[in-house]
Amino acid sequence: MRDVVIQNRSGQRSPKVKGLVVELFAHRRIFFPMERVHSIDPNQVIVSGLVNTRRFEARERETLVAAQLFDRTVKREQASAPETIFDVAIQRSRARDWELAEVALREVARRPFQRPHVTIVDWSEVPDFIDLPAPRDAEQQAMRLSDLKAADVARELHDMDPVLRAEVVNAMDDDRLAEALEELPEDEQVDVIASLDTERAADVLEEMDPDDAADLIAELEPGLAETILARMEPEDARDVRSLLGYGAATAGGLMNPEPVVLGADATVADALAQVRQEEVTPAMAALTFICRSPLDTPTGRYLGAVNIQRLLREPPSALVAGLIDPNIVPLTPQSNIAQVSRYFATYDMVCAPVVDADRRLLGAVTVDDVLDHILPSDWRGVQLDRIETEVTDG
Repeated sequence: MRDVVIQNRSGQRSPKVKGLVVELFAHRRIFFPMERVHSIDPNQVIVSGLVNTRRFEARERETLVAAQLFDRTVKREQASAPETIFDVAIQRSRARDWELAEVALREVARRPFQRPHVTIVDWSEVPDFIDLPAPRDAEQQAMRLSDLKAADVARELHDMDPVLRAEVVNAMDDDRLAEALEELPEDEQVDVIASLDTERAADVLEEMDPDDAADLIAELEPGLAETILARMEPEDARDVRSLLGYGAATAGGLMNPEPVVLGADATVADALAQVRQEEVTPAMAALTFICRSPLDTPTGRYLGAVNIQRLLREPPSALVAGLIDPNIVPLTPQSNIAQVSRYFATYDMVCAPVVDADRRLLGAVTVDDVLDHILPSDWRGVQLDRIETEVTDG
């Protein structure tokens, strides 16, 4: 590991750790995203997933800790003399992101052979240790949007002047922009993604749910779509490509390939720990799927599903395999939108499994995915306009 990539965020939030710079054979340096990092200790970093061996190049809004921060001189109000950045500490936040936490500062030696004193402070006590651009209207807008819900951010972007919107989009965090894109009408999603450079577009699509990313990719010009897919992390691109192989109005095209999946030996406590994770949506948390190994989709043999209400009624030590609901019938990836919508209405479901002919779990369809396809194609734009009217009319 050669370096750590961090990025400033709006508001008073600490800089986000985007990933690691790792050196391979022949001194080739590549980027490894923090989403793939499972644990860090003094001797090793444990990661998972496929490795993208494209040579690493830092982007405009990114900072390299070792190359750009170490040995930089800073001046704190609380310190009587200048200090240099000696080290930094990163930690995992409640949202499961990695962020910069503390900075170790070493006093600049005033005399030869003087042993410098090292002070560890919170990152916020060193306001100038990362070069900050001068405040601009777009930066201020992005900061304001950071505290709004995704649907409200989408409404704000929908109503913005196109020139200002382009500047605000460039100033937004990738994850925040991805959430807002999912709430915009399809034509506006395409406009935003097409306006970004391919590297940034790939990063934003990686932050989206795979089914939403596949829907957006399908709307792009084929050449641009393929270029962006080639820039995405291999594992994320694979999920999107697999969804593009199904019709958009089928269970295969609607499904999310990342449901909550557990083995037959898992307990209720294991299942509740999985559905509690912040990135699991309420609809996806409604069902836990039980499969034979491997547990990544397409899984081993699908055994069944357990709804969250049943999990909440059982002791933590109970095995989930004994709680499977026999009334939950899986969909096939070829089931059309009419069949899928009737299924949800008939069985009063908010989430449903999708399995192939070999009884392997491919993913899960949620009720919001179904609504997206049975409502009029312009419903998002109409809804945004209606919200604005209601706010204006008071």
